[in-house]
Amino acid sequence: MEIITKTFETPNGSAEGVCVKWSGFSILMVTGTKGFLACPAIDVDACRLYGKAAAVIESSADNPIGTLERFCERKITRANQNARSLGVKEGMFAKDAFALIA
Repeated sequence: MEIITKTFETPNGSAEGVCVKWSGFSILMVTGTKGFLACPAIDVDACRLYGKAAAVIESSADNPIGTLERFCERKITRANQNARSLGVKEGMFAKDAFALIA
């Protein structure tokens, strides 16, 4: 297992990226003080029950995100109500949502 981190600076502060890599599988997440964006392995609807803003980024077994650099260029496929209230929308690029969750 390998853990990789990366800081993304936004006009509203920092967002912190984390990638946990196993052989053939990774979990990726970018977090801010207001919420987070994640790969589809995370249940964003369950996060809403805890009052957290969360959104899922496009990924599949055939086209995995793979790296935090690629995470930025992926689109949001699902956002819970808490994330939508911050302005996070399906179809927007993840990097554009970093400032909303920072």
